[in-house]
Amino acid sequence: EIYTLSLHDALPIFALDVLLDPTISLVAIEAKAGAGKTILSLASGLEQLKNKKYEKVFFTRQTISMGNREIGYLKGGVDEKLGPFMMGMSDNLDVISSINASNKEKIATYQKDQLLLVEPLSFIRGRSLNKVFFIIDEAQNLTPHEVKTITTRAGEGTKIVFLGDTHQIDDPYLDQRSNGLSYLIQKFKGQSCFSYIHLVKNER
Repeated sequence: EIYTLSLHDALPIFALDVLLDPTISLVAIEAKAGAGKTILSLASGLEQLKNKKYEKVFFTRQTISMGNREIGYLKGGVDEKLGPFMMGMSDNLDVISSINASNKEKIATYQKDQLLLVEPLSFIRGRSLNKVFFIIDEAQNLTPHEVKTITTRAGEGTKIVFLGDTHQIDDPYLDQRSNGLSYLIQKFKGQSCFSYIHLVKNER
């Protein structure tokens, strides 16, 4: 398939399986930085967008700087303000684009047609998302309340994917047990619509 990636000799087949499974509408992937959780999620979302299983791919993350050390007011509109926080998405899209010219062209078209979008979490309340593949990166910096707010935005045909590393929490008011990602994993344990994957090998 066009967006399938080979991460050396250790392709996380289980993660790909749940990301591509239409019967699983909620996924949590926990791993240290460099394990491939973001690129696998983006590649899976783009593949299913190409196959018209979803109408859009959304990507977002909590806008908290490392160590909660803010650099001050950021100029510009929403996209410009979010830009520095979404570089992880851009870096991974560059990798996918470099695989072949077709990938690069399709990603550019999806962005131009607003089928591949950065979605600010600040404006998520009140939304109803239908047939969307929604990726939330750095979910360990979300509160349980924020995770609940996001998951209840899902409408018919939407899949929500939470990514994170509970060892890299930048919010001073959260810890390994109280953060939104850990809360999600505990609350949805055993539910047929939910799958949790823990990647242990770093592939960066």
